[in-house]
Amino acid sequence: MGKVRCIVGKVFRAAAMVAFILSVAVVGEAGRQADRLLTNAVATRRVPTLTPKDFGLPYREVAVTTGDGLRLSGWYVPGSNGALVILQHGYKSQRGEMLHQAQILAHHGYALLISSIRGHDRSDGERISFGLKEMADMDAWFRYAQSLPGVSPDRIGLLGNSLGGVLAIQYAAANRAVRAVVAHSAFSSLADTIALSVRHYTGLPPFPFAPLIRYWAEYRLGSDIAEVDATRWIGRLSPRPVLLLQGGQDRVVQPGSGERLYVAAGQPKFLWYEPALGHAAFDSALPEVYERRVAGFLDCYLEDRSRTQASNCAAGNGWQMP
Repeated sequence: MGKVRCIVGKVFRAAAMVAFILSVAVVGEAGRQADRLLTNAVATRRVPTLTPKDFGLPYREVAVTTGDGLRLSGWYVPGSNGALVILQHGYKSQRGEMLHQAQILAHHGYALLISSIRGHDRSDGERISFGLKEMADMDAWFRYAQSLPGVSPDRIGLLGNSLGGVLAIQYAAANRAVRAVVAHSAFSSLADTIALSVRHYTGLPPFPFAPLIRYWAEYRLGSDIAEVDATRWIGRLSPRPVLLLQGGQDRVVQPGSGERLYVAAGQPKFLWYEPALGHAAFDSALPEVYERRVAGFLDCYLEDRSRTQASNCAAGNGWQMP
């Protein structure tokens, strides 16, 4: 009997040691993945391979410097109607992502500022903070847009893809001078979408990695991920309008993000939901409808008209969902 107890004890200790080693390995991998998700090294990041010229658009290279001293790269496409739209790419992407949407809006006469943020494209920095630091970037671009000749400072809108959409909502909530916002596949909050995003960007299962990656990310950033919550900001846009685009087959952010943002927003608000579309795919999958709805929305709200006239214009389009 004593021999059996000895064998059982050895097995238990071995199993405990294996469990401990596995736990350490899991925690260590979560830390490494958190670093990877928060870092976009200059040597390996995505940069533009096309320019507005490839889409038939005149442009010039531009740059701004943020309040904390980072240089950011962008493109400026001149327009003819006096209004301007700032186009902001998504997470670990680059300006070229926005070129098709820029081409569509340029046909409607808009000046375009195709921006990049810290830790992306050819801009300075390597750390991504999901809006905690990037508001300085958005502000630098907005102030630059207001200074451009031929642009009416009170007719500037924001259009962002994914993280860019969240940044647009967050910045517009703090800056009443933003006239209108389009958020293309924006996540409602980082906490809502972290499990799905972890699977997409790392290939790891949400459990146990998502909560561990969240812990390490919060430790690295020195902030609670719960602070990155567009449902808290979007209500501050009213009476300025917001248009939300969300696909039902999104595998990057929770498909319910668009509905959660829509519920949290004040009027005027519009949600374009397509059950069969994936992440940030509206302009490529449905270009003609995208032009009619998105450019039509901006035509209504960035034109030099009263808010009442703009609301009547939007209602007359007959495309918005209740």
